[in-house]
Amino acid sequence: MPAILPPPTRIYLLRHAEAAWALPGQKDFDRPLSEKGYADAEVVADRASDMGYKPDLVLSSTATRCKETADAVHRAAGESVDLRFVDELYEATPDIYIAIIAAQSVESVMIVGHNPTMEQTLEALIGHQALSQTLPTGFPPAGLAVLDSDNSATGWRLVDFLFD
Repeated sequence: MPAILPPPTRIYLLRHAEAAWALPGQKDFDRPLSEKGYADAEVVADRASDMGYKPDLVLSSTATRCKETADAVHRAAGESVDLRFVDELYEATPDIYIAIIAAQSVESVMIVGHNPTMEQTLEALIGHQALSQTLPTGFPPAGLAVLDSDNSATGWRLVDFLFD
């Protein structure tokens, strides 16, 4: 697994909010957020913004539910936040998420993506024990992990976790 050396010094991992069930003939990729998902994405984005969590760059999967979740973050954080959509984040492995993060030269980056990759990426960055203590039932939809670079064995420390 590639190492992430600062920058970035802060990583935000945001799992997309709750998606609607697929309609007959609809691809998984095209599933939008449910009504609850829209509300949860807005609440988490607003809470993050109120707490001063503002990434320099938001990288989102191109799946509809991720784009809609990223749009909520973009509205809450402001138009100055750079928002980009990355095809490789859909059906990616944790190695791909980490490689994409490591390739950024900004101080803080947010990934808006999917489970189980989001949870596996968080585990790779903070270790199994810290993950189990923080998320004993798994990474919830619209969950936002905030990580800072440190001098630990894994190199990253979970400083906050927001969800609705």
